[in-house]
Amino acid sequence: MSSFPSAQASEEDAEYKNISEKHRHLIETLPKHNGWWTPYLYNYNGFWLSPNILKSNLILHSYFKPHPTDIFLASFMKSGTTWLKALIFSTLNRHRYSFSNHHLHNHSPHSTFFMLDVESYPITDFTNSLTPRLFSTHFAHTLLPPCMSSCKFVYVCRDPKDVLISMWHFMNKIRPKDLPPLSLDEAFELFCLGVSDYGPFWEQVLSYWRASLEYPDKILFLKYEEIKKEPEVVVRKLAAFFGKPISEEEEEKGEVKEIVKLCSFENLSNLEVNKEGFEKFGTLVDIEKRGFFRKGVIGDWKNYLSEEMKERIDGIIDEKFKGSGLVFATKV
Repeated sequence: MSSFPSAQASEEDAEYKNISEKHRHLIETLPKHNGWWTPYLYNYNGFWLSPNILKSNLILHSYFKPHPTDIFLASFMKSGTTWLKALIFSTLNRHRYSFSNHHLHNHSPHSTFFMLDVESYPITDFTNSLTPRLFSTHFAHTLLPPCMSSCKFVYVCRDPKDVLISMWHFMNKIRPKDLPPLSLDEAFELFCLGVSDYGPFWEQVLSYWRASLEYPDKILFLKYEEIKKEPEVVVRKLAAFFGKPISEEEEEKGEVKEIVKLCSFENLSNLEVNKEGFEKFGTLVDIEKRGFFRKGVIGDWKNYLSEEMKERIDGIIDEKFKGSGLVFATKV
C-alpha cells in the first residue's frame, strides 16, 4: 500500500491487533463525558474524541507516511472547512480545469480531500491521487504524527459562537435516532466546558496558532471572517503559500475573481451535486450533502444566544487566548 505502507500482511494484521488492544484499554481508562453525536467522548492527550476517531488517531500514528508535497487543511468542526476545500483545490488546479467545465461542477468539495480522521483498516490507498495530495483533519496539531511537520498546512478558525451554533445544528442532524436531540442549552454548556468533538475549542485553535508562529512557512493561519471580507486576497495568499503565485496575466484574465465566484456559498450550495445524496466519510458516517451548506454567514449566533451566553463564551475565549497574540472579534 502506497501511503500507509506495511511489510507482510501478517505483520500488518499484528500491528492492527495491537492498535485495537490499545484502543480497548484506553476506552476503559480515559475520562469520559456525554458526547454530541455519540454516547460518550473520551479525553485523550487533552482532547475529547469519540471512540472511532480515537482509534483513527492511533492508526494514523502507526501507518501514515506523508509525502513532502502533501497539503493539509486543518480546522475545528464547522469553521469553513467545505469552503476552504473548494478554494484550495481550485487555486492549486487552476491550470487543470476551465471554469465553464470545472471539476467542482460535478463533484463535492469533500471529494477533493482525503479525511484523515475517518480512515479505517485496511487503510485507503492514495496511489492514484493527484499531486499534491490533499488531506483534511480536525485533529489538534499536537495530536498529529511528528512526521507530518515537514508538510504544509492551511488552518482556518472561526468565531466560537458561530462555531457552536453551526455545530449544534450539524450534530443534531447526524445524531443517532436512539439518542434524544441535543438541546442548545446542553450544547452550550458542553462547549463552555471544552467538551466537544476535537475540543476544547480554544486548545485546538491555539495548537495551530502557536505552530504557525514557529513555522510560518509551513502553516498558514486564516480566519473565516477575514476570508468572507476579502476572499480574493485570501486566494492570492493561498497561491503564494503553495508556491504558485497568481501571475499578472492571470490577474488580467480575472482568474482570482472566477475562483471566488466558483467557490462561493451561493454557487456551491445551488449545484445539484451538493444538494442530493450523501457524503461518505470512511466507514464511520454518511452525511447528507446539503447538511454542509446551512447558512455560511457571520453572526448567526445572535439568533440563538442570549447576552449572558455571549458574555460567557467571550470571557472564556479572552481568558484562554490571553497572551497568545490571537484575537477574535468577539465583541461584534
